[in-house]
Amino acid sequence: MTTHSKIALITGGSRGLGRNTALHLADKGVDTIITYKSSKAEAEQVVAEIIAKGAKSVALQLDTTDTSSFTGFADQLKTTLNETWERGQIDHLVNNAGIGINKPFAETTEEDFDLMMNMHVKGVFFLTQKLLPIIADGGHILNISSGLARFSLPGYAAYATMKGAVEVLTRYLAKELGPRRIAVNSFAPGAIETDFGGGAVRDNADINKAVASMTAMGRVGLPDDIGGAISSILAGDMGWMTGQRIEASGGMNL
Repeated sequence: MTTHSKIALITGGSRGLGRNTALHLADKGVDTIITYKSSKAEAEQVVAEIIAKGAKSVALQLDTTDTSSFTGFADQLKTTLNETWERGQIDHLVNNAGIGINKPFAETTEEDFDLMMNMHVKGVFFLTQKLLPIIADGGHILNISSGLARFSLPGYAAYATMKGAVEVLTRYLAKELGPRRIAVNSFAPGAIETDFGGGAVRDNADINKAVASMTAMGRVGLPDDIGGAISSILAGDMGWMTGQRIEASGGMNL
């Protein structure tokens, strides 16, 4: 019996934590399909880096706010799996794609709210639904949440509300997909030095210092802290853990 490499689909894998996770998975022998919304060149650069590590990778375009595109994406995914891996299914789905909005509650518009809802809740809900036949039994779905769903920082009401919804959805998916032995968990990063939110945590020294002061480990998180953790969950023996919220924040606001 021949064994095959595990395959992970990471939405929003061309940059930030999605990119870092894909690279860490490559180091652990897991192949990846990454999606990008508009930055094809960035995505192809990530694919090249993954291939250089000895793993297989393909980049596909996907707008996770456009549910009408999900059927076509699923068809494209199946074609890609057949052509590149001679397989019909992925092993892991990481619902990572998204952006944040930092606005006071009083100034958050309905347009802001709808964008967050379509991206972080509706998109995750219906993309996962569409991909269910393409996820192998015994696989893993990891929904990216945020530390902001546990602790509250002014300006993130809309974003954090969506992540709270994702955490509830995760438990329901774990319950309903249990018979297929698909583990479903939510993963909540704390504040990380990336370009998320305009790169404020990374580039603003005062914000960086403030975050570090409220973190047990005494510093702001780095992308490798998150990519390492997510890849360890997916590539390790964590199939018996399901319906859980896993936070990697260095101990923010304990």
